[in-house]
Amino acid sequence: MKLWKTWAVAAFALAAMAAAASPAMKTVFDKTYEVKPESALGKASCAVCHASKTSFKKLNPYGTEIKKALAARKTKELTAEVLKSLETLDSDKDGVKNGDEIKGDKLPGDPKSK
Repeated sequence: MKLWKTWAVAAFALAAMAAAASPAMKTVFDKTYEVKPESALGKASCAVCHASKTSFKKLNPYGTEIKKALAARKTKELTAEVLKSLETLDSDKDGVKNGDEIKGDKLPGDPKSK
C-alpha cells in the first residue's frame, strides 16, 4: 500500500510540473511579442500553440513548429530566440508568415486567422 501512495504522489508531482510548463511558455511568448491581454493573441491564451484553449493534448501547426525547434536545440526551454527563428515560416500554410501574423495580432497556427 505504501508503494502505491509513493507512485500516486510522484504522478501528481509530474502532472503539476507538466501543467506549469505551458503557462511558462505562454509568458515567454507574451513577453517576446508584447502581447496585451485584450488582444486576439492574449484572448487566445494557450490556443496560440495548442489546438484548443482548454485541451493541451494536441498542438496546432505553430505549436508543432515550436516543439520541433526545441527538439532540434535539445532543450525544453522556450526562449525569444526560438520564437524569432520561426517568424519566417508559415506554420499554418495560409500564405502569411508567422511573424507577420503575430505582428498583426493573428494566430500563426490557425489558417483562418490571417
